[in-house]
Amino acid sequence: MLEARDLGRRHGPDWVLRGVDLRLAAGESLGIVGESGAGKSTLARLLMALERPDAGSVHWSGTPVDVLPAAALRRQRAAMQMVFQDPYGSLDPRWRVGRSLAEPLLLLPALDAAARAARVAEVLADVGLEPDAARRYPHQFSGGQRQRLAIARALATRPRLIVADEPTSALDVSVQAQVLELLRALQRRLGLSLVVVSHDLAVVELLCEQTLVLRRGEVVEQGATAALLGAARHPYTRDLVAALA
Repeated sequence: MLEARDLGRRHGPDWVLRGVDLRLAAGESLGIVGESGAGKSTLARLLMALERPDAGSVHWSGTPVDVLPAAALRRQRAAMQMVFQDPYGSLDPRWRVGRSLAEPLLLLPALDAAARAARVAEVLADVGLEPDAARRYPHQFSGGQRQRLAIARALATRPRLIVADEPTSALDVSVQAQVLELLRALQRRLGLSLVVVSHDLAVVELLCEQTLVLRRGEVVEQGATAALLGAARHPYTRDLVAALA
């Protein structure tokens, strides 16, 4: 269970996120939508404890992750992983892919070198890539393949929650659908809890059961995705729905 209570974040004197409440049960999917600057990525980073809130709290399975000491948070990250917007920027260009994918496994000290190599091969297969991809460098892959690698790295620790921040916005239109279908298939097969940040309601419609709409750092509407798309109440949400048509 992921839960945020009255979550807020300042940037200088201004609030970039205010009073956000959300709950996500095990195996459920939540979309966070809004225009650029609405606070979506800030919310994603707060949920992952990559930033600390100035108000409110974030709990994962009853654990208040926003106040965990560094060592305890590091252990907690095995259950919580993130897929970032720019797959090339999130992969070290100096490292072979196998090393990048194995790095999160240091959170699982019970795995020896052979077990880590086996897990890397497993997650490459999960995202539709061959085992020999582990020996290559990020620049040797296409944009869509690099995003698959970023997803594979997030899967390496076998987390229960993945937060995906604009997972297709840096990709060509021709490969966006493939990556979205991959995320949907993985979420269902592995029983993942999934949070998807997007400016595009079409992405959320495909992937998410629940949707939260952010505008200028505040929630203007939230609920079941199908109901929200069919009968949006807030004018801002209706504008987003109209853009989808």
